[in-house]
Amino acid sequence: MEGRWTTSRWLTVGVSGALLVLLVLSALVAGFFRHSGTVTDQLVDHSSPALTEAALLEAALINQETGTRGYALSGQVQFLQPYTQGLTQQKDAVAELRDLVAGDRTASADLDLVVARAARWRTDVAEPIAASPPGRPVPASLSQPGKGKAEFDALRAALLTQQHHLEQRSDAARADLKHTRHMRNWIFSAIALVILALAVLVFFALRRGVNRPLERLARQARAVADGDFEHPIDSVGPADLRALARDVEAMRGRLARELSSSKEAREAIGAHAIDLARSNAELEQFAYVASHDLQEPLRKVASFCQLLQRRYADQLDERAGQYIDYAVDGANRMQTLINDLLAFSRVGRVHNDYALVDLNEVWGATEAALSVGIAETGAVLTHDRLPTVTGDKTQLGMLLQNLISNAVKFRSDERAPRIHLACERDGDLWHFAFTDNGIGIEAEFAERVFVIFQRLHTRETYPGNGIGLAMCKKVVEFHGGTIGVDPGHTGGARIVFTLPADPPQVPGPTAAAESDGRHVPESDAAGQAPASPGGSGQAGPAL
Repeated sequence: MEGRWTTSRWLTVGVSGALLVLLVLSALVAGFFRHSGTVTDQLVDHSSPALTEAALLEAALINQETGTRGYALSGQVQFLQPYTQGLTQQKDAVAELRDLVAGDRTASADLDLVVARAARWRTDVAEPIAASPPGRPVPASLSQPGKGKAEFDALRAALLTQQHHLEQRSDAARADLKHTRHMRNWIFSAIALVILALAVLVFFALRRGVNRPLERLARQARAVADGDFEHPIDSVGPADLRALARDVEAMRGRLARELSSSKEAREAIGAHAIDLARSNAELEQFAYVASHDLQEPLRKVASFCQLLQRRYADQLDERAGQYIDYAVDGANRMQTLINDLLAFSRVGRVHNDYALVDLNEVWGATEAALSVGIAETGAVLTHDRLPTVTGDKTQLGMLLQNLISNAVKFRSDERAPRIHLACERDGDLWHFAFTDNGIGIEAEFAERVFVIFQRLHTRETYPGNGIGLAMCKKVVEFHGGTIGVDPGHTGGARIVFTLPADPPQVPGPTAAAESDGRHVPESDAAGQAPASPGGSGQAGPAL
């Protein structure tokens, strides 16, 4: 049966048995408290008050006897006062005693005897004396001293009998209460022993049925986790624990098979990684060659075309000069495009020297670098107090340079450019809003402007290669932030982006930007060749 029962079933049976035992004990305790309450009520509410009232009744009768005897001897009215007060006290005491001894035949009979003898004494002796005229002693013929003494002695005997019976009743109640206390001690001791026995039984049952199988399963699982994948997992204990052990054994077997078959896959991946690293190095070399060696023929084409134009200007017609201008312009644009592509490809690969960067200093350096274009357009640049962030100073400079030059380039013809960079912290992020009063960006192009080579205007209207905002997106995402266009802003464009307030995870080292012993110039790697706002790297919505 142990093999078929689950842990839940064992626990259900155990808890049900414990609850049944506790219910039986609760019934015993309830019965004991009910009996104890009855005994206590009998002693407190009946026996003790009955004794007290019996004593009060006796005192009332003695007051009556004393008052009548004094009146009989002196004839003075004030001696009758104890008699009249005793009558009232007797009436009250008798009424209380009848309620207290109701249901007790002996006590009721004793009370009836006391009341009857008191009435007889009062009729035969007390009332004739009290009715005698005041001022002189009552004659012996009316007071009947002998008869009065005999009847009052009989009344005293009845009172003593009543009090004796009431005392026996009170003693019995006290003895019952004492016995109840002994029963209470035995019952609570038995309950404590039963609860202790249940706790011990539950402990050893859980230890044998649950803890030991779980500990054994845990030891075997740790052995597998430590690398011994051939260690078998035994199934012992209740049914659900054995099912769990079988599942763990099945998982161990599958892991062992997967690990044995993955060794060759890891070796193949290692070989592919070596090939990929070699391919990346070759691509780095190709990028360097493409960005530098290809520019030399372009410079020659432009130079010789301009030389041809100057030397043979008098032999060429206007159309030939126009063709030469086209050739020179194409070569220059090709050279600019190569530089921009190289800068874009190297964001996050070459310049990844993370350090604390004061964006106020970066803004100032960028504004100084673009001072010519800013002065020509009359642009006004303002910014909030900018934070110090952790990042690559060169790339953050590229971000601000492209944003500022983009705002200057796409200015409105009706007003001078006004550019503002707002900043506020929200939790773990710095939120930036770069706002200008230029021609703005339509909401339908909010995503397109961040795609490389996506232009919204012709080169004749706005120069550039369509790479500036794509460069900004790459820089921001490399630093762990996001960038986008605020579609709800009007009267210009607003670019919003975020940067982490805490240091981001620093990317691992990338391939070196050196090949064939030649080092990439800093201006080329950063994509910040000195140029006017309309030159390379100054891209925007219509790049």
